[in-house]
Amino acid sequence: MIWRMFRILGIWGVEFFMLGVAAAQGDADRVVNTRDTLVYKDGDRILGTVVQRTPELIVFRSPRFGELRVNAKDAVVIPAEKNPTPAPKPAVAVAPAPTPKAQAAAAAAEAEEERVTIWDRFSPGVLTARVRKVFGPWKGRFAFATEVVSDVAERNNHSFEGRVTRKWERDELQLSARYDYAETNDLPTADLLKASGSFRHEFTKAHFAHYRPTVEWNRASRRLNVPNDYVLLQQEIGVGFNLLNTPARKLRAGVAENLFDLWNTAPVPDHTSRGTPSAFEEIELKLPWQMGLTQRGVWYPAHENVHGWENRVELNKKLTETLSTSVRHEIRRNNPDGTAQDYTRLRLLFALDF
Repeated sequence: MIWRMFRILGIWGVEFFMLGVAAAQGDADRVVNTRDTLVYKDGDRILGTVVQRTPELIVFRSPRFGELRVNAKDAVVIPAEKNPTPAPKPAVAVAPAPTPKAQAAAAAAEAEEERVTIWDRFSPGVLTARVRKVFGPWKGRFAFATEVVSDVAERNNHSFEGRVTRKWERDELQLSARYDYAETNDLPTADLLKASGSFRHEFTKAHFAHYRPTVEWNRASRRLNVPNDYVLLQQEIGVGFNLLNTPARKLRAGVAENLFDLWNTAPVPDHTSRGTPSAFEEIELKLPWQMGLTQRGVWYPAHENVHGWENRVELNKKLTETLSTSVRHEIRRNNPDGTAQDYTRLRLLFALDF
């Protein structure tokens, strides 16, 4: 009888010992998340610390990328575990020190966690975060288009442009710049630098006013069959009505007064200045499948019995949250400045949005 009691107590003791070891082992294996994790919509993850968070912006500091400013709609934050409970010490025996092999395995696991590949460094999400850090609350895009053709002649066409926009409750400011270059058989046929701005103020939901300056520098123009570099400054001051103003559809129309200043270099350097009225209309549409359509047309009444007009329409398609492509058609006829070249352009562009 006594022998049986000792046997039962021994079995219970072994079971309690095994339960204690298993519990200690489980606590030791538990991984505590001590850093915040920034997760983009495309799956990219960055470890670091949240500096500031608002409904519109996340300021995140990463040891590898520095301080990032990310739109709150484009990423989420997995917070670090606060006040982690330390693992209890084994009641029976002190755990042995990790072997060199275990230390090497732990170091390799940490290195794998911190590893940043070339794609991670130059992925659209990381590039966009870096650009947003520079421009802050401004939104915009960088786009390019290029073409190399070899048939009866060697032709190269390149275009680069950038645009930034910022909106307030009643105001909107947009700045853009574009450079176009083309050559045929090593002879430049287009060398154009164009910068423009647009400031619009909404007086009411239906009425607005805007100011649109544009500077165009063409170094591949010809006038009277003579190479003619020219600089064109156009300033448009107008008022209009919001005929349709919803988040998905906008239609505006109005009238404006335009001042054209043109500096020519050939055949004799000269400067001309003239003013003319105009009528304009603008369309902005959000379409299904993450597509958008923008259009702006301007009509200038007859000057010396010739009407002038220009139009620009662009269809944009978002490929990801940060990459997009667009098709743009532009046309200009009988510009009231008097000598600036008419043109028709159809172009496919690829862009990085931020």
